[in-house]
Amino acid sequence: MTTLHNLGFPRIGARRELKFALESYWKGESSREALKQLGAQLRQRHWNDQAGLDLVPVGDFAFYDQMLDMSFILGNLPERARDFHGDALDNYFRVARGRSAQGAQEHAACCGGIAAGEMTKWFDTNYHYIVPEFTAETGFRLDASRLLEQLAEARANGTPAKPVLIGPVTYLALGKAKDDSDRLALLPRLLPVYGELLDTLAAQGVQWVQIDEPLLVTELDQAWQHAFNLAYHHLKACRVRILLATYFGQLQENRYLAANLPVAGLHVDAINGREDVLPLVNMLSEHKVLSLGVINGRNIWKTDLGAVLDWIEPLARRLGERLWLAPSCSLLHVPVDLRSEQEMDAEVRSWLAYALQKLDELRILGRALREGRDAVKTELADNLAALTARRASPRVNNPAVQAAVAQIDAGLGRRRSAYAQRAARQAALLKLPAYPTTTIGSFPQTAQIRHARSEYRAGRLDDATYAAAMRAEIARSVHEQEALGLDVLVHGEAERNDMVEYFGEQLQGYAFSQFGWVQSYGSRCVKPPILFGDISRPNAMTVDWIAYAQSLTDKPMKGMLTGPVTILNWSFVRDDQPRSVSCRQLALAIREEVLDLEKAGVRVIQIDEAALREGLPLRKAQWNAYLDWAVESFRIAANGVADETQIHTHMCYSEFNDIIAAIADMDADVITIETSRSDMELLDAFDDFKYPNQIGPGVYDIHSPNIPTQEHIVQLMRKAAERVPAERLWVNPDCGLKTRQWAEVIPALTNMVAAARTLRAAA
Repeated sequence: MTTLHNLGFPRIGARRELKFALESYWKGESSREALKQLGAQLRQRHWNDQAGLDLVPVGDFAFYDQMLDMSFILGNLPERARDFHGDALDNYFRVARGRSAQGAQEHAACCGGIAAGEMTKWFDTNYHYIVPEFTAETGFRLDASRLLEQLAEARANGTPAKPVLIGPVTYLALGKAKDDSDRLALLPRLLPVYGELLDTLAAQGVQWVQIDEPLLVTELDQAWQHAFNLAYHHLKACRVRILLATYFGQLQENRYLAANLPVAGLHVDAINGREDVLPLVNMLSEHKVLSLGVINGRNIWKTDLGAVLDWIEPLARRLGERLWLAPSCSLLHVPVDLRSEQEMDAEVRSWLAYALQKLDELRILGRALREGRDAVKTELADNLAALTARRASPRVNNPAVQAAVAQIDAGLGRRRSAYAQRAARQAALLKLPAYPTTTIGSFPQTAQIRHARSEYRAGRLDDATYAAAMRAEIARSVHEQEALGLDVLVHGEAERNDMVEYFGEQLQGYAFSQFGWVQSYGSRCVKPPILFGDISRPNAMTVDWIAYAQSLTDKPMKGMLTGPVTILNWSFVRDDQPRSVSCRQLALAIREEVLDLEKAGVRVIQIDEAALREGLPLRKAQWNAYLDWAVESFRIAANGVADETQIHTHMCYSEFNDIIAAIADMDADVITIETSRSDMELLDAFDDFKYPNQIGPGVYDIHSPNIPTQEHIVQLMRKAAERVPAERLWVNPDCGLKTRQWAEVIPALTNMVAAARTLRAAA
């Protein structure tokens, strides 16, 4: 009998219940007890949704982030958060976002703001985790209370529980040393705590524990390979069976290492690493389980069930009960339930599977293996019909778009003059002061904006009334920026629901969901558009809004666009052609928009590529191939403009020091990046690499409600000036201000502008 199991389930709820409960608690509008009760309700619902599986994950639910949960389980709190005596959940939120509940009695006494934990991307996904912090003195102490509570809930619910943990080697690898210490030197201190945790679970009657070690799909030097052997030889004495889970990529040269670790089972991503499977079958000992991730946990297209059965049926005959089936990774990265999508384009909807539907696919595969294909012949026939219809749909392929991509040549991505010449012409035109100030693009999406958009989508506001409401919000943003004294303004993006979905809605080749939400971090959810066909741009997308904003001010107005690589990486992308082809199609569409903005008199244009780093393959040997087409796509989009037009790009919450040469090759006149949470550490790349153009290191952490002081901003900018010549520095927040409130934004930007003036006076 093949075992069916799941690696993780979306925690936000089908209607984003967790998001709204968190934000209500943080605002002081609901109680901690109500938040915890909502969490318990979601967990029970999600366990019930996974009924019929042989093992169901427990511990995959988090109020903010699973890595932060692991830090609390291991007792690894930043020093600034250790002397806290209130409820542990409030301290958890302090580490996550800088503070907990506004206005709560405990908050006034002991939950004051601290520096939030650094946040970065989880491997090559758009999920952000809170980075563990280490020093040479870091110690670990077990606190399994959260996990044990969830285990007790699952047992009471009748759920066949499989606790889920982040593995010790991946935990250390994804953390950051806050001094010059070696993270691996902490492994001997860490392993006894993991051993204690596993023995605690064994004492509760747990038989299987899933330990996630996605680090195994990356290139490992000898020290990290040794760390895996050391860790799992230490843990093999524990009284539970360990399923070691890898995902997001290929094991390749790590196959032998993974196959020979002393664990009871190994899970591999058979979507991205199918070529690993047969070698592993031959390497694994006769008693070891092989779990195959045969359902794509990262994308939303239906699985070709017949094709999967064709290749796993022989494996099932060979492995018998040692074969387990699961999604490729946690379903955290896909929406919850396709049945909610009653307003979606029906044809496209028939091609999709969300988390619950993916589990249905898993059950069909399991039944086919256990009872034969005839037992599920209706389901297999329906699946084949949907796949055939998608392949034959005339909406997928556009010959005109394909011809345009075929005509791309190198000249399309080159600026007319070198940066030095462009910079002189831009300076003469824009007349900006030293340390020019700007923002990243968006301003707060107020309740009034969201209400107007909701009424417009529901048909209760006509086009003219909605446009008037958005123009009023744009005028407010322009007025506030002029009053603040910012140098380069933005229109505030009031009309945009999301930086990717907004553009997808105006491009042919995209479809949209109503409830396709996935978690990005904490309470922040995104709704990726669905890129199902060839991409074209029927009409201008932003020109009217930005031209209107420019008409309200004499200061430069920055046109705001999302770049082709970010639109690609933050969409659910078609899987029937190379991603590079889809990206070039997007680049041609954005290029048309850039040129139309320039024709409208917009002389500063920002093309956000927040997801450039995120799209990197996990193996460095594959980086150049990706960067070649990703950078080319940006250059195609950006570089058709005159020398006088200043091109900006923005990147946030990504470690990019190791690709700084590729970023320079993008040849943007100005880049803006996140550096506030990392205390300017991301500028270390400039110690050795002399970045040739201008840069705006983010000095205001917009993901925390804490307001930066003028002195702190000055201090950060002076650190930046140690690496980048002051005449090439801009002053800006680290990301857009969409998620903040005006009451936070105004004082923060006031301090930012004052800091810039202080820097100018001292120059």
